[in-house]
Amino acid sequence: MNPNRPLQRYGGPALLLLFAAASLYLVTAVYAAGQTLLASIVLLIVALALWIYSSARTYAFRYLFPGIAAALAFVVFPMLYTMDIGFTNYSSKNLLDFPRATQYFLDETSRAEGATYAFTVHPDGRQYRLRFEQADSAKAYLSEPLALAKETPLTIKPEPAENVKIALADPVPLKELIALQPRLKALSVEMPDGHLRMTGLREFAPVQPLYEKQPDGALKNRETGALIKPNFKTGFYETAAGERLQPGFQVGIGLENYKRVFTDPKFSQPFARIFGWTVGFAALSMFLTAALGMLLAVLFNWDSLRFKTAYRTLLFLPYAVPGFISILVFKGLFNNNFGEINLILDALFGIKPAWFSDPLLAKSMLLIVNTWLGYPYMMLVCMGLLKSIPADLYEASAVAGAGPLTNFFRITLPLLIKPLTPLLIACFAFNFNNFVLISLLTAGHPDFLDTTAPAGTTDLLVSYTYRIAFQDSGQNYGLAASISTVIFVMVAVISLVQMRFTRIAEEEKR
Repeated sequence: MNPNRPLQRYGGPALLLLFAAASLYLVTAVYAAGQTLLASIVLLIVALALWIYSSARTYAFRYLFPGIAAALAFVVFPMLYTMDIGFTNYSSKNLLDFPRATQYFLDETSRAEGATYAFTVHPDGRQYRLRFEQADSAKAYLSEPLALAKETPLTIKPEPAENVKIALADPVPLKELIALQPRLKALSVEMPDGHLRMTGLREFAPVQPLYEKQPDGALKNRETGALIKPNFKTGFYETAAGERLQPGFQVGIGLENYKRVFTDPKFSQPFARIFGWTVGFAALSMFLTAALGMLLAVLFNWDSLRFKTAYRTLLFLPYAVPGFISILVFKGLFNNNFGEINLILDALFGIKPAWFSDPLLAKSMLLIVNTWLGYPYMMLVCMGLLKSIPADLYEASAVAGAGPLTNFFRITLPLLIKPLTPLLIACFAFNFNNFVLISLLTAGHPDFLDTTAPAGTTDLLVSYTYRIAFQDSGQNYGLAASISTVIFVMVAVISLVQMRFTRIAEEEKR
């Protein structure tokens, strides 16, 4: 009997069971943390893994599963998570979930009746001791050595100063005391007459919770008796007069963000103009890079041209240099006052265009830079495709007396455009979301003057979304997520069109 047979027979199932147990623990932990969507994705991946690696009928998929799992984790989950945010009011004013927002109010405190203690902080090696002295008596108390390295809650019980035989160092200066303030606020001091918290830069005093939770979920202010109630439509605790209190909490608002994108003038007006510019920018970038790349490829395909290799190397350099470096170099070249381009134009024609402040010039500058960055790739592709065109076609054209332009429009362009079509569509889709160029060169400026939304004349939809999510004073992540979903749908349609054209091209080749 083979001594390794029991290991081979039971080792695999044992590993699967161990993997299943560890995975279920992970799913439970993620779900307990409030990440329901992520827990569902992890559970789906685990279920697929157990099925694929335990069934003989799915043996072939074992080699594909790592890629499938990565797609689910890093493509499907972010996409679904973004879509889910788009149906909420998630923003800088509504960051917390409802339980955490409630706990924030319950953790607020107010001064209570009782003795106030002045305190000083004294170094003790690498730690600190706190000395408390009651304001209306000579009683003093001294704490044990404290690290004060973290802002975690800590309860201490000081001893009467006369019971601690130690020479205290001089108190820390005001600057260091201010630096220690966040850690001191986390301390709860237990005194004979009650619990103290830090209420000032130099004092500890008794405190009590400011709000008390009522059976109906409302919070009662202990000092004024006023009630604040959660409004699950707006995502805020509100007073009886309708005043919204910070922090707010996240709630589902359905299609409200999508309605705002298309109906609220604050967002719909810049959205329509930015969408038009995005389509125009992507289309013009695709056309200019393809046209310039194709033209250079045709020129370098001329047999009589000398030093072709040197020319190709020089013209390939823009593609070899990292894009963000080239963009920053062009940002300096187009500088209104000190850029080399304006210095040359001023010397030759006496003009200094305002590239960054004039909307039309800013858009032209973006197209120039993007064409410079994109044409080398198109040139390389066209050079390869030109090698596949039979020379007999050009020979027959020469016999018929056709010139270079006739050869280009009758032979070269028709034979290049079909295999280039999927690439052109991919180029359009890439430039539709070309965030790096906009962010580094113009940052979307100059801004629109007739709207309060953070939007500029050179913004693409993707940079407009970024500004709404991270640069607007409201930082409306839910609205930005809904715009991202709209962009995703647009790019998905472009991808489907690309796949359709690719399939048509393959069928025609057959």
